[in-house]
Amino acid sequence: MADKKVVFVAFAIEDERSRDYLKGQSLNTRSPFEYIDMSVKEAYDEAWKDKVRARIRRSDGVLALVSANSLKSSGQKWEIKCALEESKPVRGMWIYKDDRTKIDGLNTMIWTWDNIAAWIDSL
Repeated sequence: MADKKVVFVAFAIEDERSRDYLKGQSLNTRSPFEYIDMSVKEAYDEAWKDKVRARIRRSDGVLALVSANSLKSSGQKWEIKCALEESKPVRGMWIYKDDRTKIDGLNTMIWTWDNIAAWIDSL
């Protein structure tokens, strides 16, 4: 693998701790990706959507952290939809061993370092 890839991470706010764990993994010096955090505490207004769309456009791909919370997260759903509209590769990753939530149209993998690295290498 030559260069680091820029990966946008889409997640439900209830899964923030899993996002933090992924961020910790990305700080590993051997990490094949750079982390972009666009989480917000305020409402999802048009300015937020414009900023997110711009960052998704600059990303090599979008990794969606998938759990049962994803089904209720309007922000995460919008981020995934935006990535597809921008023709970015989108991959789901289950964040809990006992939760295999399915999101229509999203290919989802088990969270392992090898799976993350292989997907990022494919970008």
